[in-house]
Amino acid sequence: MPTEELTGWLDWLDAHPYLQTLLASAALVLAAWVSNWIVKRILVRGLYKLLRHARTSDIEDFGVIKRLSNIVPALVLSTGVHAVPGLPEAAVTVVRNVCGGFIVLTVALALGGVLDIVNMLYQRRSDARIHPIKGYLQVVKIGLYAIATILIIATLIDRSPLILLSGLGAMAAVLMLIFQDTLLSLVASVQITSNDLIRVGDWVEMPQLNADGDVIDIALHTVKVQNWDKTITSIPTKRFISDSFKNWRGMQESGGRRIKRSLYLDQQSVHFLDAEERKRLYRFNLLEEYLVNKRKEIDEWNAKLAERGQEPVNTRRVTNIGTFRAYVERYLRSHPGVHQRMTLLVRQLSPTADGLPLEIYCFTNTVAWAEYEAIQSDIFDHLLAILPEFGLRVFQHPSGGDIRDWCDAVNRPQPRIQEVAPDRSQAQGS
Repeated sequence: MPTEELTGWLDWLDAHPYLQTLLASAALVLAAWVSNWIVKRILVRGLYKLLRHARTSDIEDFGVIKRLSNIVPALVLSTGVHAVPGLPEAAVTVVRNVCGGFIVLTVALALGGVLDIVNMLYQRRSDARIHPIKGYLQVVKIGLYAIATILIIATLIDRSPLILLSGLGAMAAVLMLIFQDTLLSLVASVQITSNDLIRVGDWVEMPQLNADGDVIDIALHTVKVQNWDKTITSIPTKRFISDSFKNWRGMQESGGRRIKRSLYLDQQSVHFLDAEERKRLYRFNLLEEYLVNKRKEIDEWNAKLAERGQEPVNTRRVTNIGTFRAYVERYLRSHPGVHQRMTLLVRQLSPTADGLPLEIYCFTNTVAWAEYEAIQSDIFDHLLAILPEFGLRVFQHPSGGDIRDWCDAVNRPQPRIQEVAPDRSQAQGS
């Protein structure tokens, strides 16, 4: 009986070919779905567990295995479509070509993920920042996707890829025009890497593009710079070849950061030191040796003047600004935050309308920003506070308080001086 019923069903299906085609198509789609479910739920999950056990779970983030698993249902559809009875040849060709194009696209995306994995593994190397390969891998990706595009188009139109490639010669000029930015960026990436211009982690400064911060990514087309305000500036890679920029890597590698700042002194406060002032300055431990040697040098000089040395204008004398300059230099020599093996200068610059600049030029023994600013502020805090001990003043433009005090002094009533009348008797007697 079951055999007779099965025979009857088959005869009935033979009498309805469209229904037979519909059921076969549904069975093919169901087979593709089942194969997709089995691959992703069993094989892929099992493979992921194996990778986690082997501590290589980073591969999962790029989706390479998931993309490759999509090939299985496409293969089932492409292979089984020929077995569907009554399906037009055109429909079979379309399904087969679409599945073939999908397989090519899936393989290309999976290979792109493999390149991302290669870049990730390379970045774990200690020299990855010096010689990044992300730009080169992006060039390989572009070539890979270009080839995949040609293969997909050739598969969809059911033609040989050589036919499409033969027409690319005439389109070379157009392609160069379209990809000119990519070609320029590729050349710039090669020059940047070969000449070691920038690395990930370098502090670069490019004022014309409002970029001032650390390089966080070097790609084919752009270089990302995280500014100090935590904003991110994307700079075309070719601009690092065509435009000027400042790389602070040399400072960071040297171990010292420069301090170059001036104290503007009031020139009216500059004078020679008298005996009382020199005696008071001997209290400074840093100046004792300087004052003794300077006094000996001046005495020997003045002794050669003989009688002309009796006039102060002909003699050499110690000045308060010279003594202060010597004190600043010795103070920096003894400061624990100043790098002693780098240039250290205390010098006068040309006088200006804002005072006499006394420039401090030295380097800190750290390149950390916060520590550098703390050391610099500590130095100038001390120098500004110690200035009155040398009889010097810092120059500053008159402010509201200064003008008010001056006006009060001008408007203050002065004591009257009574005139004494001349003695008329003496005047007449004379």
